[in-house]
Amino acid sequence: MAAPALVALAHGSRDPRSSETIKALVAEVKAMRPDLRIETAFLDLSKPDFQSVVDRLVKAGFDEIVVVPLLLTEAFHARVDVPSAIADATSRHKGLKIRATKILGMETAFLEVLDLRLREALKAARVRELDALVLAAAGSSDPLANQAVARIARTWGTRHRLPVSAAFASAAPPAAGEAVRAFRAEGRRHIAVASFFLAPGFLPDRAAELALEAGAVAVSEPMGAHPEVARAVLARYAVGAVELVPV
Repeated sequence: MAAPALVALAHGSRDPRSSETIKALVAEVKAMRPDLRIETAFLDLSKPDFQSVVDRLVKAGFDEIVVVPLLLTEAFHARVDVPSAIADATSRHKGLKIRATKILGMETAFLEVLDLRLREALKAARVRELDALVLAAAGSSDPLANQAVARIARTWGTRHRLPVSAAFASAAPPAAGEAVRAFRAEGRRHIAVASFFLAPGFLPDRAAELALEAGAVAVSEPMGAHPEVARAVLARYAVGAVELVPV
């Protein structure tokens, strides 16, 4: 019996860089597990959409699918959009089993990716000294999602023995520029911002713009297609595939 198919499900964006980055990440996953059927899908705004991917897998003979939501926080998309999309798919295909895993979330291993991207940004900006850090994330109307960002920001700051502030590109304060200005008001002048986003798009661009306007010395690129992120996708899949096995 074939292993369940893996669908890496991202939100989607009008920015083509976003879907290109997601597809590059999924290519990393495929390279690690060439034995699996692995597909990229999007909830909205990008192609291919989730329903058409499910239809294609069913046509190919798959009756079990593990969906790994490529989301970093347990916000609206994770709680509402993903379950709704899965419900729609299973209602259209009798006998199809779809298991959604936990979101990617905020693995401590991702801090290594943040560090790598920030080192790249610091090198490009020829910055050698830092006295504060800002971790910029998407932001949510769900305070628990924002608290999760604040927790990993504190962990990241502890690793570097630097003060750190979480900042948000939407839905919650402070914005990246406000976080940078707050540190500058304390007399800190070498403030770098890490982009805790999976892929480029409007929100990371806006966070970077505001941070640089406020005086940040460097802003990193989003995490992107990195092996640590690909390994996290496969770890989520492994749990979801086991959960599909009848007890």
